[in-house]
Amino acid sequence: MQIQKIPYGFKNVLSLESKLKTKPEEYWVRRGENRALKLFKLMSQRVPAYKDFLKKNNISPDTIKKIEDFKKIPPLDKDNYLRKYSIQELCWDGNFVERRWTISTNSGSTGEPFYFPREKEQDGQYALLAELYLRNNFDIHKKTTLYLDCFAMGAWIGGLFTYEAIRIVAERGKYPLTIYTPGIFKEEILKAVISLGNRFDQVIIGGYPPLVKDVIDEGASLGVDWKKYNLGFIFSAEGFTEEFRNYIYERAKIKDYFKRSLNHYGTADMGTMAHETPLTILVRVLLNEHPKITPRIFPETNRLPTLTQYFPELFYFEENNNVLFCTGWSGIPFVRYNLKDYGGIIGYVELTRKFNEEGIYLDKRLTEMNIQVWKLPFVYLYERKDFVVKLYGANIFPDTIRHALQQSHFEEYITSKFTLMIKYNKNQNQFLEINVELKKGITKTDSLAKKIKIEVVKSLLQENSEYTSNYRALRERQEPVVLLWPYEYPEFFKSGGKQKWIKSEPSIEK
Repeated sequence: MQIQKIPYGFKNVLSLESKLKTKPEEYWVRRGENRALKLFKLMSQRVPAYKDFLKKNNISPDTIKKIEDFKKIPPLDKDNYLRKYSIQELCWDGNFVERRWTISTNSGSTGEPFYFPREKEQDGQYALLAELYLRNNFDIHKKTTLYLDCFAMGAWIGGLFTYEAIRIVAERGKYPLTIYTPGIFKEEILKAVISLGNRFDQVIIGGYPPLVKDVIDEGASLGVDWKKYNLGFIFSAEGFTEEFRNYIYERAKIKDYFKRSLNHYGTADMGTMAHETPLTILVRVLLNEHPKITPRIFPETNRLPTLTQYFPELFYFEENNNVLFCTGWSGIPFVRYNLKDYGGIIGYVELTRKFNEEGIYLDKRLTEMNIQVWKLPFVYLYERKDFVVKLYGANIFPDTIRHALQQSHFEEYITSKFTLMIKYNKNQNQFLEINVELKKGITKTDSLAKKIKIEVVKSLLQENSEYTSNYRALRERQEPVVLLWPYEYPEFFKSGGKQKWIKSEPSIEK
């Protein structure tokens, strides 16, 4: 295999892998702190918008010398930075039109869309992360691999960003790695698997979790024998439960629980920043088995966040009141950028110590499974705090509804996709409406809707103390209305892409 130079001070991916096996967490954190300070200095000199931002906030760049100083710099966000300055002012040296960009946009779900330019350096960052996990999890240096890029193509970051990164990985490492880009079209994904899949040692499907589930379910209904293809999965864009992972594995006949899938943490603003590792998946599995440990690690006890590891040198995370900030060398560079994501960071040493105190030794377990442990810090996130509906003041999170719908006794009937809405009846009484997608060929019945309603209420009572309090006082008004819709019903379940779990605008039932 030909080895070529990779970014950030490592000769090649093998040298980086070697460091990951031997270096402590402190080594990686220190590199991250040094690079964050360096980025601040360069931005204060070369990014017109940031120079003005610091001036308006009375920050003298010369006073920022240590990481303790750095943590006092006012954070950036879309409102105080991105929308305050022109795109030229936000770029290095105020130069936008003379650079060679690829531009992506966000979905606009939290406001007006913003256009994020990136250069080859950002593709290289993603490629570095991807090469590491593709080697570590999927042995791409030992197996012929078909990677199906099933993220949305076009203006959004997922599909094209993934294509560029995987292409770089294949070419740089001379791996037997083939890319196909069916995007979000299920028929094309299934055709590719059936026509090409058995020619490779393994098939990796990269896509949004609900879309991947649809592909697996639809393939099974068509008689696809998934175990023939040695599947692996790369997920992005949203969190999911371990019950969801179990479901996918059972349908796809996957046995290696900790290495055959992972989830990304990324944004249109900064790209792919972190990802699950076998260690983070083990932590989630153990917390499901030993829920009493959860309060020692995470701020919420009734739901598990997406848990990932990250390289501080590439993306330097901070936490402030359960809100995540990130510093990174994006196309538009950011220092202490407020991601508006609800989550936090925890060190490798701290997390493993807390498990050790419970008599659970994470490193030992992974070593026994012949899985390499990376001593990198962790970043975790929950669904956004604004990604909820409020029923009589109680926050209702999609996660809780997912737990109810992903019960095994519903697998035959529903896809587990849904859309939540708060509505008002003619008396202006509030109620929760849950629109649920049926599987292809399944007809709605009152009996199924009633069973789903019972399971949803059960899940809410188990996981949501606010709801439980309201339920005791106003039971009849806390009961959800469950509506069943045909497969891919366009109002709620348009084919492909990200599922809209919440439709926020209230409406009145006539």
